[in-house]
Amino acid sequence: MEHLENWNDIFNKEPFLTYLAKINSFLDSAYKKDIVYPLRKDVFRAFELTPPSKVKCVIIGQDPYHQPNQAHGLAFSVKSGVKLPPSLKNIYKEIENDLGVTMKNDGDLSYLARQGVLLLNVNLTVIKDKPLSHSIEVYEKFTESILKVLNDLEQPIVFILWGKKAQNLAKPLQNPHHLIIKSNHPSPLSANRGGFFNTKPFSKTNIFLIKNNQASINWQN
Repeated sequence: MEHLENWNDIFNKEPFLTYLAKINSFLDSAYKKDIVYPLRKDVFRAFELTPPSKVKCVIIGQDPYHQPNQAHGLAFSVKSGVKLPPSLKNIYKEIENDLGVTMKNDGDLSYLARQGVLLLNVNLTVIKDKPLSHSIEVYEKFTESILKVLNDLEQPIVFILWGKKAQNLAKPLQNPHHLIIKSNHPSPLSANRGGFFNTKPFSKTNIFLIKNNQASINWQN
């Protein structure tokens, strides 16, 4: 069980040195060849906003949004002023139903990242208009290794795993100090089949954090 102040503590060691060298080499050529989202400077933004010592909750997304001006390095989040994507609309609907609050029509989730919610996409990048175009093995290995590191941290963490892709990556999460919440993905196709709405992940997260002497997360934007 460890306590880590910042991500550089782990990114400067193996296997991350190897993964990041491969990722950066891939990105060097990807950004020359295609229009890629998010902007290069935002690819690791989730880690910049949420250091490991502050992580209370992890939400795993699959792919950055692939339309202009949407993706900015945080799973499910879009920049302020951008129309809410369908998955995020459903997430906001569930926050409202779960907690009895009203959400603003603003899709920037940086306010959660700064409270310790690590918003992690498995694929860190995507080509414009081509979902899952950067589903590369090194991204998956990188994510699995991040989850292993988080699994070993001493602070209690809630892992919210929406959909099969996120759940399949969760094998390293064996630490009984943490809470794992699984449900269907919030995308309309999946959420409207049942298994996402009324699963109450946000209140469950706060109940767990408070029980473990941690400050709860203010999910309302």
